[in-house]
Amino acid sequence: MNDHPKRPLTLRDVSEASGVSEMTVSRVLRNKGDVSAATREKVLRSAKQLGYVPNKIAGALASQRVNLVGVIIPSMANMVFPEVMTGISRTLEDSDLQPVVGITDYLPEKEEKVLYEMLSWRPSGVIIAGLEHSDASRAMLHAAGIPVVEIMDVDGQPIDSMVGISHRTAGRKMGEAIVAAGYKRIAFLGTKMPLDHRARKRFEGFTQALAKGGIEVADQEFYSGGSALAKGREMTQTVLERTPDLDFIYYSNDMIGAGGLLYLLEKGIDVPGKIGLAGFNGVELLQGLPMKLATMDACRFEIGQKAAEIILAQSCEGGLVASQAIEMAPMISPGDTLRSHL
Repeated sequence: MNDHPKRPLTLRDVSEASGVSEMTVSRVLRNKGDVSAATREKVLRSAKQLGYVPNKIAGALASQRVNLVGVIIPSMANMVFPEVMTGISRTLEDSDLQPVVGITDYLPEKEEKVLYEMLSWRPSGVIIAGLEHSDASRAMLHAAGIPVVEIMDVDGQPIDSMVGISHRTAGRKMGEAIVAAGYKRIAFLGTKMPLDHRARKRFEGFTQALAKGGIEVADQEFYSGGSALAKGREMTQTVLERTPDLDFIYYSNDMIGAGGLLYLLEKGIDVPGKIGLAGFNGVELLQGLPMKLATMDACRFEIGQKAAEIILAQSCEGGLVASQAIEMAPMISPGDTLRSHL
């Protein structure tokens, strides 16, 4: 058993293990300068064997930046943001930039705290979900002097760049499809309302489309918690007991929509004949349900990919690349729960 106190490894340790100077070790680990292939291999092998990790903070003192990209998202539990993260990670994996994640739980005050901590590390860029932020968060993002990409939404004015979809348009298109299919008694069920600004915007676009067709929302049910099959079942049961003549339910996301579908099938209710259903997000995990839920793809992977590409481009060009506003165009998938137009 080793009783010696632990201490962080230094360049000197790698130098002694590899038999070359500390200056040469530094050049190899920073991938700078002219070093022979044999020497480079020797240094890297020694560093790996020792478990040495370079001190990026020390290196950042001169550049005032570390090779981190702060990614600030509301949740990792609702099957949406893992795909966004995959798009970001795959785009950055061959670069020097590394994403680090902060979770806000849809709370503005928590977003402020996470953003403050992220920016204190002087990252090379920030990718942050949504366009709505507190005054303090907006001030920090404006003053950071680094690329900022707001993702998932384009219904608003970005601080720098933005990549996403128009949620008002998404809600409107789904509302138009439901009206065109002949449904009249329509309910909306949403979670994380009103903290989820994107779900709120879909609801706004949805109700506008119904109003244009001369239809009012017959019932609605909101829940402040997260997305879950069990919650979808519970909310569906509640709204149907209250308004039994409903013929369509539009859910703010696929997970609660899937819970509603399972409840209706269990009760032997004809879907989509007696009652139609639709969700949002196009979650592939739900493809194994007895029926395919009508939904709309939110372009999650592509949003993460494009956001990371903007950060990379601005980092490589020293911030000289112009801000961008990229709007994706999601499509409705009618599945088995939205009958064809009458």
